[in-house]
Amino acid sequence: MKSIFSLLKLTAVTLILFAVIYPLAIYGIAQIAPNQGKGETLSLNGKVIGYQKIGQKFDKSNYFWGRPSAVDYNASGSAGSNKGPSNTEYLALVQKRIDTFLVVHPYLKKAEIPADMVTASGSGLDPNISPQGALVQVKRVAKKRNLAEAKVKALVESKINTAVVGPETVNVLELNMALDAIR
Repeated sequence: MKSIFSLLKLTAVTLILFAVIYPLAIYGIAQIAPNQGKGETLSLNGKVIGYQKIGQKFDKSNYFWGRPSAVDYNASGSAGSNKGPSNTEYLALVQKRIDTFLVVHPYLKKAEIPADMVTASGSGLDPNISPQGALVQVKRVAKKRNLAEAKVKALVESKINTAVVGPETVNVLELNMALDAIR
């Protein structure tokens, strides 16, 4: 009987700790974070267009494309693929992405496609691509929008984010919003 009461006490303490105190602590920390932990949104004319740190699907030829998503850009199901680089299903999927990319970018050779344009990120929701990933798309986007390639390339170069640690990146949503603003 004594051990049952000890177990009940331990259960009550654990419930209070992990179901009340921990969530309240996380909520309190979120209140001092940017946008009170609700995510950093990007707006245009007062309307929220999307989140800065969550990748979105862009598949129209007049926009820059982001990284492929293993979860079809569903933020509630963030996940990568567990398939390794020797998995035949994974290799077939990457080859399909390469083939699609080459059809839309006939001026490129397979070796010129940056890896981030045909492989999903670990979260499946990466909002950024490499500068090379954006630059190889300049010709297509410029042609579809009837803009000078030099102008679109300059826009891409102005949107390159240089981190103190890590590689340079381009936020696809920010780039596409700036592209829409050119009109």
